[in-house]
Amino acid sequence: MAMGLVDTMMVGRVSAEAMGAVSIGSHLFFAIAIFGIGMLLGLDYLIAHAFGAGRLHDARCALVQGVYLSLLLGALLTALLLAIVPRLEALGIQPVVARQTTPYLHALTWSMLPLLLYATLRRYLQALGLVRAIMVALISANAINAAVNWLLVFGNLGFPALGAEGSGWATTASRVYILLFLLAYAAWHEHRSGAGLALPWRFDRARFLELVRLGLPAALQTGLEVGVFATATILAGRLAAVQLAAHQVALSAAAFTFMVPLGISSAAAVRVGHAMGRIDPRAAARAGWTALLLGGAFMSCAAVTFLTVPGWIIRVFTNEPTVVATGVALLGVAAIFQLFDGLQVVATGALRGAGDTRTAMLANLIGHWVLGLPLGYALCFWLDRGVIGLWIGLCTGLICVAAALIAAWSLRTRLQLADYPVHRAA
Repeated sequence: MAMGLVDTMMVGRVSAEAMGAVSIGSHLFFAIAIFGIGMLLGLDYLIAHAFGAGRLHDARCALVQGVYLSLLLGALLTALLLAIVPRLEALGIQPVVARQTTPYLHALTWSMLPLLLYATLRRYLQALGLVRAIMVALISANAINAAVNWLLVFGNLGFPALGAEGSGWATTASRVYILLFLLAYAAWHEHRSGAGLALPWRFDRARFLELVRLGLPAALQTGLEVGVFATATILAGRLAAVQLAAHQVALSAAAFTFMVPLGISSAAAVRVGHAMGRIDPRAAARAGWTALLLGGAFMSCAAVTFLTVPGWIIRVFTNEPTVVATGVALLGVAAIFQLFDGLQVVATGALRGAGDTRTAMLANLIGHWVLGLPLGYALCFWLDRGVIGLWIGLCTGLICVAAALIAAWSLRTRLQLADYPVHRAA
């Protein structure tokens, strides 16, 4: 996430059009990439469940099938993006913005396969509780991204000044680096544990299909969630460049705070998965509710920050007065949905750790696409509320999704605890 923020801050010093290009290009990329990442989320359950039950061989088998799935998805999604890049103006984006979005998105496209392989290794390591290496990799990758941005966006030290395109190449370079870092660490860990590189590399059709069965609903859920924001960004591209830039800045700020409950969501999936592997539903329920409490508490603090210092936050990205004024108004709307955004993503992780990836998919489909986005479109274009109308719709959708997922988690924990004596007897 910090890579995206650095990209936005760098190109924000170039022009509002360049910032809009990064906004649209990055959201289009992630609207597609998130499907591939979502397909790998079934690893949270498979690896954590196996690790919790002490079946380390099964955990490694799941990792290998995740690598095969990443290679397949990487090829397909890269081809899809390469087909989309030349057709951006057909989406209704203003030509002056589309001209800068095209080279940015083309550069970013080549990071698809490294990103998916990184996601596979990350899910394996975090399910085993090996998260410090991920943190070190991310921090160092952000330093590389910032440095390459400085070189290629502005043309420092004799490099060409590529503007938005340079930002895309910087992100691609940092994703290749982070994949190599985690690959080296995972190989070292397996060697130290005695497995060496003799992992079960055989294609396992049953495990592969199980990963797809768990991952497809999760992929659809993440695609629906990220896709609604990408669609909102494309719709904002039909408005003035100032409103699009303000949308990108405010969305970047909201997405930054979202990273904390997203991390808690991953922890919830792992801890719930470990408990389910031990057949301990009480521990699973305790892990899920604790995660919801942590996520809700942090996002409540984020909401207060958005309400008290919105101008300072927006000016981190840009000093254009009209962009700042619109961005401040958008952060006011973002403050309302912070709590619900945090709760829904944590509940999604807890349910995923219990092997339920369908409920979140249905909640996102109805909350965002049946209710939130149509409302935002009507407010923006029919009632002339502009980009603020879009955000009111997004806020409404998040509230509905959060309410549905918390209710689903509450019901699941009650049913599991009611069945606890049966498990104990077994």
